[in-house]
Amino acid sequence: MLKIKKILFAAALALVGSASVLAQEAAFADPNVDYSFMLPEAGWKQIVKPSATTPNVEYVYNDRREGHFEVRKLTVAKDAFMSDVMRDEESKLLFLQSYVAGKEENFTGRLRGNIFNYEFVRSGRIMSGRFYFLRADDTTVYVLRFTGERDKLRSIRNQTDAIARSFAVKGAAAGRV
Repeated sequence: MLKIKKILFAAALALVGSASVLAQEAAFADPNVDYSFMLPEAGWKQIVKPSATTPNVEYVYNDRREGHFEVRKLTVAKDAFMSDVMRDEESKLLFLQSYVAGKEENFTGRLRGNIFNYEFVRSGRIMSGRFYFLRADDTTVYVLRFTGERDKLRSIRNQTDAIARSFAVKGAAAGRV
């Protein structure tokens, strides 16, 4: 009986240890881009790597339907209003099937900005999007685009917020809204 308890205790310790390893954050940084961020869980897998010609990066959370994440850098007019930048990006979404704009939120992390939420339908599934517009300087806005099935994306919102909060640009001060 004592031997079984020891085996069970050792198995429990192994499970706790492996869970803590899986829950560790991972940092993203690449010499081809001027930004970095933290991924809060091992479930995020990189599917597009930045290069000298294409500075975009993309990740999926387990499966593309659960969460798709991409970073885009926008060059905007000097001191452009964030609401105008958001409207320009929204105009590209209007063609999505059953598109419905959601609420906008203010956001503060290493960079400040706004969040734009929306819903649409893809292949008969209700999808949602959560875009973080982060101002790096007077002419640069980074858009962190998260999309996925509505309920699945909602369930990882704490992770999307954590990624956006950790997003940093080399040599940038806190952005302005």
